[in-house]
Amino acid sequence: MSEAQPASAANLSQISSELAISLPQVSAVANLLEEGNTVPFIARYRKEATGSLDEVAIIAIRDRLTQLKELDARRGAILKSLTERNLLTPELEAKVEGAASMAELEDVYLPFKPKRRTKAMMAREKGLEPLALWVLAQPEQDDPAGEAAKYLDAEKGVESVEDALAGARDIIAEIINEDAEARAAMRSLYAEKAVLRSRVVLGEEEKGQKFKDYFEWSELAAKAAGHRILAIRRGEKEGCLIFRVEPEAEQALAILERMFLQNEGPCAEQVRLAVADSYGRLLGRAMEIELRTALRKRAEEEAVKVFAENLRELLMAAPLGPKRVLAIDPGFRTGCKVACLNRQGDLKHHDLINLMSENQRKAAGDKLRRLVKEHGIEAIAIGNGTASRESEALVRGLELEGVTVVMVSESGASVYSASEVAREEFPDLDLTVRGAVSIGRRLVDPLAELVKIDPKAIGVGQYQHDVDQGSLARSLEDVVFSCVNAVGVEVNTASPQLLAFVSGLGPSLAQNIVRHREANGPFGDRKQLLKVPRLGPKAFEQAAGFLRIRQGGNPLDASAVHPESYPVVEKMARDLACQLEEMLKDQELRRRIKPQEYVSERVGLPTVTDILAELDKPGRDPRQAFEAFSFAEGVHAPEDLQVGMRLPGVVTNVTNFGAFVDVGVHNDGLVHISQLADRFVQDPRQEVKVQQQVEVTVIGLDLARGRISLSMKKDPFAEPPRRDGGGRAPAAKPHKGGQGKGRSQPQPFNNAFSKALGKLNKN
Repeated sequence: MSEAQPASAANLSQISSELAISLPQVSAVANLLEEGNTVPFIARYRKEATGSLDEVAIIAIRDRLTQLKELDARRGAILKSLTERNLLTPELEAKVEGAASMAELEDVYLPFKPKRRTKAMMAREKGLEPLALWVLAQPEQDDPAGEAAKYLDAEKGVESVEDALAGARDIIAEIINEDAEARAAMRSLYAEKAVLRSRVVLGEEEKGQKFKDYFEWSELAAKAAGHRILAIRRGEKEGCLIFRVEPEAEQALAILERMFLQNEGPCAEQVRLAVADSYGRLLGRAMEIELRTALRKRAEEEAVKVFAENLRELLMAAPLGPKRVLAIDPGFRTGCKVACLNRQGDLKHHDLINLMSENQRKAAGDKLRRLVKEHGIEAIAIGNGTASRESEALVRGLELEGVTVVMVSESGASVYSASEVAREEFPDLDLTVRGAVSIGRRLVDPLAELVKIDPKAIGVGQYQHDVDQGSLARSLEDVVFSCVNAVGVEVNTASPQLLAFVSGLGPSLAQNIVRHREANGPFGDRKQLLKVPRLGPKAFEQAAGFLRIRQGGNPLDASAVHPESYPVVEKMARDLACQLEEMLKDQELRRRIKPQEYVSERVGLPTVTDILAELDKPGRDPRQAFEAFSFAEGVHAPEDLQVGMRLPGVVTNVTNFGAFVDVGVHNDGLVHISQLADRFVQDPRQEVKVQQQVEVTVIGLDLARGRISLSMKKDPFAEPPRRDGGGRAPAAKPHKGGQGKGRSQPQPFNNAFSKALGKLNKN
C-alpha cells in the first residue's frame, strides 16, 4: 500500500479468504506495508508479526491490496457519478457497494453509464419505450401488431407497425444486454464453454509461416495454454490470423430465451427476435471482448511468472568469486575484444586479437599467454556469441595451467555497453570493450553485473514483448530486489546500481553512499551509514541487515543479523562467559545456547532461530558453489550435429512448453516438455532451471529453419510404452491444428464466424 488510506476491514477479510492466510497475518502485512516497510525486510525481520510469511505470500497480499484499492476507487467514482446525476437510490447504492469484482461493478453500472447514441436511445426518443416494456411483459392476451399501431407517428419516423416493433426490439435488446443476471449467465457460459478458434487470413499463408500450427486451430478456451494464446494474439496483430472466442450460438440463445421468454405467444416471438439481436449485436460481442481480455491476462500472468522464475535462476547463478579474469568478447570480422580485470573487477588492460587466419591465431595465442602471465589471470571468460567456440578452442589449446576457462552468456551485454551506466563507468572505451568487461564481471558475480541491465533485455522470457510491460517490469523488479537482498551487498565495494536494489535505499541513497565512501574511505561499521546524507533511521532500519561490512569493527556487521538484534547476540556471549568473536568461531559454545531463553516481547522465537542459523555461517552466500562447464569438443556449428548425438549443454531459457539448451553451436536447441523426462511432466520448471547443466540427445535437425530438437530422456528413441494391453501404443490421429497430446480436434467455424471470415478475405 502507498501513503493512501489504510486497507478496509472488508478488504482484509476478503484477501484472507482468497489467499487462505489468517486475518491477523494479512492485517499485519498491510500495516507493515503502510508504514513503509519493504517486502524483503518484512519477510526477513518481521516474522513474529506476519507468522513467518515468505516473500511470495507478502507480495500476493500487497498486489491484492492494490487491486482492491483500485476497485474501491472505481466504486467511489461510480457513486459520485450517480449522485451528481440524481440516479442513486438506496437499492442501487447497495448493489454498487456489494459488487465484489470489477466486472460485477461494471455490470451494475452499465444501465446508468453515459453512452453514445444507440439504436435503443433513438427508439426511446420516438416514444417506443412503453411498447417495448409491454412486449417484454408478454401478456397472455397479446396482439403486438395491434398495440404497435397505437405508436405510429410519421413526424417521429414511426411510419409502420414494423417500424414500431423494430424500435421496441431495439429497446428490449439493450435491456437484455444491460441485465446483470443475463451478463452473469453469459459470462459463466463463455468461461466454461467458449471455444478458441483461429484461421489463417487468405493470402497471408507465406507471411505467417511461423504461425502455421494455428492456420486452422480449435480448442476449449478454458484449457488453452498461455503460450498458445499469446502466439495466436501475435498472429492476429501481425495480420496473419483471425482469432475468435465464443461458445456455440445455440447454447447462448437457449440460456437467454429461458431467462426472458415467458410463453409461446406473439409477443414472445418478438422477444425471441430481440434476444437474438441482443446476443449477436451487443451481449455476445461484449462477452467475447471480456473473455479475450481475461485470456490475455491469464496468459500474460503465466508468461510473467515464467520470466520471473527464469530471471531468479539467472541472477542467483553460482559466482566464481573474486578472481583475476581475462574476458573475451568474440568476433570474426572485427576481431575479439580482450579485457583484463583485477579481483575487484577493475579494468587493467584491454586489447584485440584476430582469428581469421592461421598466422593471426598464432599471434593471438602468444598475446593471450603474455596477458595471462602479466596480469596473473586465474580464469578466462568467453562470451557465447559469434566465434565463441573458435575462441574457446584457441584458449583451451594453450593449455594454461591453473586457469579456468568458462563460456559466459552475453545476452544483454550489448544493451549494457550502450547504456548510461556503461558510459559513466567507461566514458572513453569502445562499446565492444565495455561488453568484454561485462562478460568478465558476469563470471565473477552474475548478480552484481546483471542488475545494471534492464531485466527485459536479458532474454529469458516467453513472449515477453506481448505482455503488459508495466506488470512485467513490476514482477521483474520484485525478483531483482529479492535476489539482491537474499545474497546481501558488500557496502564498501558495491556499485551504485547494486546498492539501489537494497531494501530501503533506491538510486538516490545508493549514490550518496558511494559518494560518502569515496570522500571518507570505507565504512568501518554499519552505524557509520547514518552519516550518509539523507539516510535516516527508517532507511537504516530497512537496509542495515542486508548490507555487509567485512573486516570491520563488529563481526556481526558481516552477517545478516540486524543491528536491532545485536543486544540479543551480545547477551548470548555474556551468558557463555566469552567474547563475541570467540562465540562466532566455536560451534560447541553455540550449541549450549537455548533459544527459548532469549525470547522476549520484542524478539520472538523465529528471530532467535534465524540469528542462531546465521551465526553458524555468518554472511554465507546462499548461491551454489561454482562448477566449471565445457561443451563437447569438435561441435561448433549446427552442421556438426547428428541425430543421436549425446551432448552436454546449459539451459538458457525455460518456457511452459519446454526448455532451450545451449550445446555450443550458437543456435539453442529445444527440449520439448514431452522430452524432459521419462515420465509425464506438467511443469518444465519442476525439471530444469536456467543455467542448469544437462545432458541431451539430438533427436531432430531442421538446418534450413535453424531448429534443433533435443531430448533429456535416457533413451528417446525407445518405443513408447504399451497402453492398449498389447503391442505398441495406439497411433495418434493426425491433427491439422498442431502437434502434441491434449489438443482438441479442430471444429467447423459457426456461420457467423464463417461469414465474417469470408467478408474479411473478400475485402
